[in-house]
Amino acid sequence: MSLRRMWAWIGAPVLLMLFGACISLGAAIAVYMSYRPALDLWHTTLLAGEFTAKAGVADWNGYLALEDALFRHLDQDIIQRIPASEKTEFNRFNAGSKSDPAQWPINWNRSFEWPQPGARFGVLLLHGYTDSPYSLHFIGEALKARGGQVLALRIPGHGTAPSALRTITAEDMNAAVALAMAHLHQELPDKPIVIVGYSNGAALALHYTFGAIIDGNPVKPAGLVLISPEIGISPVAALASWQAWLGEVLGINQLAWDSIEAEFDPYKYNSFAVNAGAQAYRMTELVQAQIGKLTAAGRLGDVPPILAFESEADATVTATAVKRELFDRLESKDAEVVLFDVNRVFEHEGLVDQPSGFVTALAGPRHNYAVSILTNRSGEELAAVVRHRAALSDAVTVEDIGLNWPKDVYSLSHIALPFPPYDPLYGDGTATSLDSLNLGRAILRGEEGHLEIPDSAMTRQHWNPFYSYMERRIVDFVGRTTSGSP
Repeated sequence: MSLRRMWAWIGAPVLLMLFGACISLGAAIAVYMSYRPALDLWHTTLLAGEFTAKAGVADWNGYLALEDALFRHLDQDIIQRIPASEKTEFNRFNAGSKSDPAQWPINWNRSFEWPQPGARFGVLLLHGYTDSPYSLHFIGEALKARGGQVLALRIPGHGTAPSALRTITAEDMNAAVALAMAHLHQELPDKPIVIVGYSNGAALALHYTFGAIIDGNPVKPAGLVLISPEIGISPVAALASWQAWLGEVLGINQLAWDSIEAEFDPYKYNSFAVNAGAQAYRMTELVQAQIGKLTAAGRLGDVPPILAFESEADATVTATAVKRELFDRLESKDAEVVLFDVNRVFEHEGLVDQPSGFVTALAGPRHNYAVSILTNRSGEELAAVVRHRAALSDAVTVEDIGLNWPKDVYSLSHIALPFPPYDPLYGDGTATSLDSLNLGRAILRGEEGHLEIPDSAMTRQHWNPFYSYMERRIVDFVGRTTSGSP
């Protein structure tokens, strides 16, 4: 058979199939797009002045200068330009609205530093994806009260507009962390530094620490506190960049977004760009590669003490990944993970799934790390206890912590851990005035599809009823790892 006849026999059907696939893909995209919200100014406007690893910024003052310029662009290019139709009471970009961060005494979207005369240690706070320095300021206040000088880094891409998530990279975030650590070390040259990382901030903390060990960088933290650590996420997130690329090719900007929501939260983006998911997955890959290098070099014993807190119910990262990909690989005996169990009263009534995670770690083979599980005293009691198994031990002790599960809360969540009940924005409402915004107490009933705020904002747990226990553990840990008692 000649090549021409073979092409006529094979090529034409293949072309028809490809043409049909393109038509089907186009139709599917058209249907998909018809259900997606329109993009707003804060989704499409890329602000000038954001820090990048290639920005040529040499020190912390340079970072702050860029940040000042960035927030001026936010005001000029978005806040002053939003149309009248978007000037609602719950739009964070509407000046004077209930969601306007400028209405607060402090705009917690900015990096901040609390100098401490005679500081005994330094603290670097690293918030999570879509968050802001607000998420860790209560922990920062507790550690400042014990003698710490606190620096909270606004991670690049955050605190301004969600459009920034479309271009930010893991390298940009890691470079900013290195600048912040260098500044703290310069301010406190002879003092230990502890990093507190939340979600993606925990991955950034690990990446900096492992890199310091591998590269011989003397500016190494004395200890790490990890909250809802981003250690393992779905590999599907790595494919997100293809969705954004397809959107650029087809000229469909909505494809750059995993979710497009109203921006009603003053200190957290509600919309999420697909690039952010891709960069989160990249961060986990970078950290895993570093663990592999430390293992091969026999240097896992150089990792400083770690105290981690994780919710059994976590839709963003999984407790099993934290166990398998981090703690099971560590060699340090000064590491502990604290797991917040689900409310077993609800499990006893058959209303929640049987949890897994670290529960089995209280039995079976010994671990090099300690495990604590905050759970119900029994399946029929709201009272909470902490069951603890020390490193290399078989014994399990039980501590009554004097706290109870709220009767209407069946679990914590990825976002709840760093926020106390008295948080005015995310708490239980006890510290919130009637005319101010609160996202932790909202319980609204009605028909779906008629609220600007998505249902998840009212059903997902926003605050930690056991925050006082967590804060006490963090303060004790920092006191121990910085060779003093706060």
